[in-house]
Amino acid sequence: MRDTTLPPAHSDPAASARRNVTVLVMAQAFLGAQMPMIFTIGGLAGQSLAPNPCWATLPISLIVLGSMLTAAPLSSFMQRFGRRAGFFLGTAGGTSGAVVGALGLIQSSFPLFLAGSFLTGIYMSAQGFYRFAAADTAQGTFQPKAISYVLAGGLAAAVIGPQLVKVTAQAMVIPFLGTYLTVVAINVIGATLFVFLDIPRPPPRDPAHHHGRTRMALLRDPAIAVAIICAMVSYALMNLVMTSTPLAVVGCGFDTGTAADIVTAHVLAMYLPSFFTGHLIARFGVTRIVALGLAILALAGGVALTGVELEHFFVALVLLGVGWNFGFIGATSMLAAAHAPEERGAVQGMNDVLVFGGVTLASLASGGLMNCSGGTAQDGWTSVNLAMVPFLALAGGALIWLVMRPRDAA
Repeated sequence: MRDTTLPPAHSDPAASARRNVTVLVMAQAFLGAQMPMIFTIGGLAGQSLAPNPCWATLPISLIVLGSMLTAAPLSSFMQRFGRRAGFFLGTAGGTSGAVVGALGLIQSSFPLFLAGSFLTGIYMSAQGFYRFAAADTAQGTFQPKAISYVLAGGLAAAVIGPQLVKVTAQAMVIPFLGTYLTVVAINVIGATLFVFLDIPRPPPRDPAHHHGRTRMALLRDPAIAVAIICAMVSYALMNLVMTSTPLAVVGCGFDTGTAADIVTAHVLAMYLPSFFTGHLIARFGVTRIVALGLAILALAGGVALTGVELEHFFVALVLLGVGWNFGFIGATSMLAAAHAPEERGAVQGMNDVLVFGGVTLASLASGGLMNCSGGTAQDGWTSVNLAMVPFLALAGGALIWLVMRPRDAA
């Protein structure tokens, strides 16, 4: 059954899949620009409003918490009403979050600013489903490529977002207010893209038929469990380091514009490999690409620990982006291949609850490690990067266990 409000479907399923990917790439590029904007200034704005500097990154944490708490309800909503309706709901969350955040800045209210951040998490959650929506109508070897292409749309977001921060952050008397008003406009305009999305709604549930495994049974599936662990670690560690980066850069004597440039390089590195990540997965296998991503994340932490000059920040954040790309896209592809269509809503919602739960904890820890674990910004930056080690060991161990399982058990 299709959403009757959608444009007529292509008779050719491959053509329909390509059109959906095109729409989702454009959404990732334009609507997605708000995330690097907010992540660049969220900690700095929080630092100016928070009564305690240890809470500077709490606005970022509230965004991720909002994303975590809305992932499962949003997934169920899409299962019932379709992707298009869910993505419209996401842009409504982004709009309301930016409006409330702007009011928080106007009134110098940290609680109000946090409330806006939480609402922004609704958009972040919806954006996370773009990659799954790309896989809904893609078939065969085009599926991992479709996921990669949609995430590649973040390249434009990586350029647009931080550059808009440079133009808008100090454009008004109240710092960062212009940025939040710009985010409102991005959501309102970008929502029109979803008019052209053509993804069939899942068939209505029939009590007489089997509807897939329970959530506990799904979690006991080794491929699903390892995919979720690797996605959690890849995303959480990327967020842990990225959230602290503007604070570390400014704390080490550089300006906000320089921090925006480093975030730009990082987000470009997150999405640029997406043009070929899907091809690499198809050729070398998903587990090898996930393992490569984890290794590159470890290398990023090693570079960051060697110094706090500009070149250290740039190289570490570029490696962090590439490692996230391979680890997260690989884990998403692993998950998409491990469940039946009728299990889509349960698996994807559960995955994003767990992934963004880990990201929430990482962003909460980021501010404390950065501002409250040493006497200087360099001490805090060192603590942030050392915190990566045990989680990389966990994900690497889980991946090795999956590969080494006997074939009959697999």
